[in-house]
Amino acid sequence: MTKSAPAPLPLEVRGSANQPLGMPAARFLRDYWQKHPLLIRNAFPDFQPPLEPNDLAGLACEEGALSRLIVHDLKRDRWNVKTGPLSEDDFSKTPSSNWTLLVQDVDKWDADVAALLESFQFLPTWRMDDIMISYAEPDGGVGAHVDQYDVFLLQGLGQRHWAISTDPAAPTDFREDIELKQLKHFEPTHEWLLEPGDMLYLPPGVPHDGVAYGGPCMTFSVGMRAPSQAELTGDLADYLAERLPEELRYTDPDLTPAKAIGEIDRQALARLRQALPFAATLDEPTLSDWFGRFITRYRSTQVPAAMDKPLTSALLAKQLDAGAQLLRHPWSRLAWSRHKSACTLYVSGHAYPATPALAEQLCAQRALLPAKKLAAADRELLLALVNDGHLLPQKARRK
Repeated sequence: MTKSAPAPLPLEVRGSANQPLGMPAARFLRDYWQKHPLLIRNAFPDFQPPLEPNDLAGLACEEGALSRLIVHDLKRDRWNVKTGPLSEDDFSKTPSSNWTLLVQDVDKWDADVAALLESFQFLPTWRMDDIMISYAEPDGGVGAHVDQYDVFLLQGLGQRHWAISTDPAAPTDFREDIELKQLKHFEPTHEWLLEPGDMLYLPPGVPHDGVAYGGPCMTFSVGMRAPSQAELTGDLADYLAERLPEELRYTDPDLTPAKAIGEIDRQALARLRQALPFAATLDEPTLSDWFGRFITRYRSTQVPAAMDKPLTSALLAKQLDAGAQLLRHPWSRLAWSRHKSACTLYVSGHAYPATPALAEQLCAQRALLPAKKLAAADRELLLALVNDGHLLPQKARRK
């Protein structure tokens, strides 16, 4: 006898004064947290906003407040973003619709707003970031977008129309013509109209769009703190670097004569893993790519300047045919590595695809006289290095 599939989780529930999530916190965390969106009707019964719109506008004019005024020109589909501190004149110029005021960290400025966080103490307090308040006139919003953190969107004043997409294959590429990170394409799978006291929970990565409906609208966004792996790694590296003694260095007492000049070989990577225990989990291509970029920048106080007027492939070929040499810029540092069929040349922190033969030759010779017949990939590499300022063409001397 086959087991029947479990019933799908409800996407909409009803809350109460005793259960703002519409269920016990443990069930919410088990079934929805960082997994599925959830609309909670009446999460905060008879909710009264702890802050008036005029007070929010006044806060947006303060020097230390983080605020943005966003106006959408619907006919031209243009978005104007003005960063605070704002002024009364900025608000006097706003149209009767299609604009939004966003103010972050309002909980740091207003104790009554901060009191809302007490309803979210089922989460670690260090996980909470801030309460952002958005005020919008009819049709105001910031466009369809994706957040990389959990957020609870509590409707405080008026109505807001929310649309979300639960399609796992939904495109997430951004528009390039505006400074807001809006999605190029957005096809909603669910839509709701939220009333005061209703709350929408969204886990990270869910495309969504909220628009003020009918009249003035105010939404309280309780956002979670979610540092990226890049932030965590960078801060950990800084923390460790400050505490490691200067005498602990990369060492190679087992060094043997180099088999290929300039190559970052597997023995070097093994020594790196000993010098950097926390890098032990990095795969070999990632470790060698980082080290290639690092070691060719290391202790370089200057870098070559790219050519003002780049050479064409035909012009470089003409110079080389005439016997020109390519001199390595004195500030250019080189190294290379190979993985399976791929080879990468590192020059002053930059990576270039290369062949092992040419990469080793470039590392070995400060003055290069290229072969008459070069493969297309080798020609492209030399042209890139010339135009980036790392190789300097020198005409052949007349006898």
